[in-house]
Amino acid sequence: MNDNAPHFLQPTLVGETVELQPLHQNHASALLDAAADGQLWNMKVTVVPGPETVDKYIAFALEGRQLGTMMPFVIVRRDTGLLVGSTRFWKIDRANRKLEIGHTWLSQSVQRSGVNTEAKYLLLVHAFEIMQSVRVQFTTDELNEKSREAILRIGAKQEGIVRHERIMPDGRKRNSIRFSIIDSEWPDVKAMLQEKIARPSLR
Repeated sequence: MNDNAPHFLQPTLVGETVELQPLHQNHASALLDAAADGQLWNMKVTVVPGPETVDKYIAFALEGRQLGTMMPFVIVRRDTGLLVGSTRFWKIDRANRKLEIGHTWLSQSVQRSGVNTEAKYLLLVHAFEIMQSVRVQFTTDELNEKSREAILRIGAKQEGIVRHERIMPDGRKRNSIRFSIIDSEWPDVKAMLQEKIARPSLR
């Protein structure tokens, strides 16, 4: 398979306000425009593509997709057609029916707008109901309070701290917080997310 036929490798996930489309090479310019909204590549607690790193960022994601360990998406607003961020399934373990949702970032102007809630809902529906996952995990920087709060808001449970889980681009040895949702919890989490999507004041 090659990058010219991403639909063979992963689906497009369509919601009311956002659409998650398979990432491909010609998204580079739109990714940079989205990341420029807030100069997100300057953040120290996550990795967002910038002008010097976007090609490597995409190449890494596409390689993971071809290996079957990742499904990278771009997040597109349906009302404007604008790309406003990226997310992905990764660490896909089909034998044990588990995966991680991560590498998620959003343009500053759509943060806390409901875009993240619906994007995570679409991913979780696909993970639990199509891929039949028994576990979906999330990992974020111990220092990234916004991300930690966002993960808790979608119904994940905190499991603990993974010390020195990765080395960041600036050389910092990062401690990470691990969260998860398991299959028995999914029905309640799904109902909660549906209510949040239907009632914006709950987001």
